[in-house]
Amino acid sequence: MKNILKILRTEKGWSQAALAEKLDVSRQSINAIETGKYDPSLPLAFAIARLFGRPIEEIFDDEVELAHAAE
Repeated sequence: MKNILKILRTEKGWSQAALAEKLDVSRQSINAIETGKYDPSLPLAFAIARLFGRPIEEIFDDEVELAHAAE
């Protein structure tokens, strides 16, 4: 699944470890989500969306390229 998590995280100036702490997950989980190796659970996806104040579908997309979403 494509996502813009890394873009959103770096815009806030947060490290992967800082984001992981805010979401109560491991830094490795954040890395795996950002690189597309792991799709978050629905509760985690909702938590990420709430943290960044964006709809889930703006952050995660299983079909459409999201490069334009961060513009």
